[in-house]
Amino acid sequence: MIIVDKALEQREREGNPIRVGLVGAGYMGRGIALQVISSIAGMRLVAIANRSIREAQRAYKDAGIDSFATAGTLKDLEDAVAKGGVAVTGDAALVCRAAGIDAVIEATGEIEFGARVAVEAIGSGKHVILMNAELDATLGPILKEYADRAGVVITNTDGDEPGVAMNLYRFVKTIGYRPVLAGNLKGFYDPHRTPATQKEFAEKHGQKPKMITSFVDGTKLSMELTVLANATGFRVGRRGMYGPRCAHVKDALALFPTEQLLNGGLVDYLLGAEPGTGAFVVGYNENPIRMQYMRYFKMGDGPFYVFYTPFHLPHLEIPLTVARAVLFRDATVAPLGGPVCDVITLAKRDLKAGEVLDGIGGYTCYGMIDNADVSRAERLLPMGLSEGCRLVRDIPMDRPVSYGDVELPAGRFCDTLREEQRKRFWGE
Repeated sequence: MIIVDKALEQREREGNPIRVGLVGAGYMGRGIALQVISSIAGMRLVAIANRSIREAQRAYKDAGIDSFATAGTLKDLEDAVAKGGVAVTGDAALVCRAAGIDAVIEATGEIEFGARVAVEAIGSGKHVILMNAELDATLGPILKEYADRAGVVITNTDGDEPGVAMNLYRFVKTIGYRPVLAGNLKGFYDPHRTPATQKEFAEKHGQKPKMITSFVDGTKLSMELTVLANATGFRVGRRGMYGPRCAHVKDALALFPTEQLLNGGLVDYLLGAEPGTGAFVVGYNENPIRMQYMRYFKMGDGPFYVFYTPFHLPHLEIPLTVARAVLFRDATVAPLGGPVCDVITLAKRDLKAGEVLDGIGGYTCYGMIDNADVSRAERLLPMGLSEGCRLVRDIPMDRPVSYGDVELPAGRFCDTLREEQRKRFWGE
């Protein structure tokens, strides 16, 4: 983002870099470490936490750093940072609490664990950057309340689709056009895919089958567009969105109901559209003089216009999100208030009473976006809370799962936060 680069260069000249802690050293976490360490002036990755310390060490080594402390206590970590060094730890709470760290990147993709990390970091006065759409879609509004009370920023990221779309949304508003549709480009979608069907592809690309499954079964898409909906106030036109197939993103102008676009706006997606990746926003302006200019610049006849970014580069752009939060207190993507959309749980096959749901990217269920007022009225189980829930009755394939259909695991922090979110925004 223009201006951030100059501000970071100034921090570098002053010898006062932004100090970042990373929680999660998986595929994306390692990419983030490499990017911050090798390419970003004015920022230092001073600590990495991972359940397996070996993976945290690997993230530093892959980025060319072979000397790091191993921190077992808060003092160990703070001493390493104070001396200008870096540290690895198996205890994420140390990164959240340590003095000398300005921001924490949560990159685990876990909801129960990620919620604890976010609350701990916020409570310790750290800005929180979520490379965790699953957590944000499930508990983002209440976490934003916590952050506001603590005077810190919580945000999803530049580079991931919600951030790409939100940057476009803000740009379109800034140039005088009314955003009415925002969303993703999706190449493939089959809600009944499983880790078994995706195993070969996952292994080929060094990924986990469950994660790849969450991409193709639509769960991750729904999570990302829920994050975007909560940040824009846009709803979905129907459960699961329209998701029309088309040849190019510019075809979007004729594929969505005009009355819904002009009545509050929509989040949605295009299937199979070139350029194949990235995000798009449709802006509206019926001023005849503006329309004349837009025809001249080959943007179409109007009054609807497509703006799009033909790429998304999550780990490359996340340092920009950190800088925006720390230097300008500017969230890339954050909820406006209460939930606008939600990701509900549907049966991936016929399920029997007594079965335990295996959560995101698994064999038993998939997630689908719906409007939050519908989810609330039908007491539907959030996909982000589905893992570990035991069914108390049979559920046919492709039917939604409600709270009344399951027994929740005992003692989960994420359930406590979800209940707090419900009471805070719906007063029930």
